[in-house]
Amino acid sequence: MEKSNCKLLAEMLPFWNKLNEQEQSRIVDNTLLNNYKEGQNVHGRNEYCTGVIVVKKGRLRAYLLSDEGKEVTLFRLLERDICLLSASCILKNISFDIYVDAEESTELLIINPSTYEDIARNNQAAGNFMTELISMRFSEAMWVMEQILFMKMDKRLAMFLLEQASLEGGDTITLTHEQIAGHMGTAREVISRMLKYFSNEGILSVSRKGIVILDRSRLIELQV
Repeated sequence: MEKSNCKLLAEMLPFWNKLNEQEQSRIVDNTLLNNYKEGQNVHGRNEYCTGVIVVKKGRLRAYLLSDEGKEVTLFRLLERDICLLSASCILKNISFDIYVDAEESTELLIINPSTYEDIARNNQAAGNFMTELISMRFSEAMWVMEQILFMKMDKRLAMFLLEQASLEGGDTITLTHEQIAGHMGTAREVISRMLKYFSNEGILSVSRKGIVILDRSRLIELQV
């Protein structure tokens, strides 16, 4: 593995300095650098236990997928984020499938799950980090479920549009109505109807080229 990737692992894993040299070498020797194209599946379709994912570059989307094909986004993984839910074989009490796709060209460091499990079993710092990270991701997932169950759609959509605009670095959102519906776990018709309402209120401009935020302050008010 390149020195830059070894350095990234050392920076990203907070327990790195509490590993002995042998444990550090095992992680380095059992970590691969993989590249994924936009839209490519990283985990959950062909891979049951991909491994511990460290995002070197790019952006990932973690989501649930029903038997009927309905999706809902649980969280995004940005540069320097880590995901343990993609190492499902070492999470004994996880009874549902998480899917992870690349939202743009992405470089990942993927730590072999068996290697990480063995080290976490024998190194308290590595084990504690695993517990804390899983707890954080489940909190994010529960927040999404809370939004779906208890939050009005206009508020949810306002929150999503502001978040997506931040990810895209401007006021233009290039997602289709279908893609937004997939992120939010609802029907395309619901999103189209709500976007039309926002457009009529002068909050957005909606066209085939995308969605442009015209009145950011109104969207911020809606999400409060």
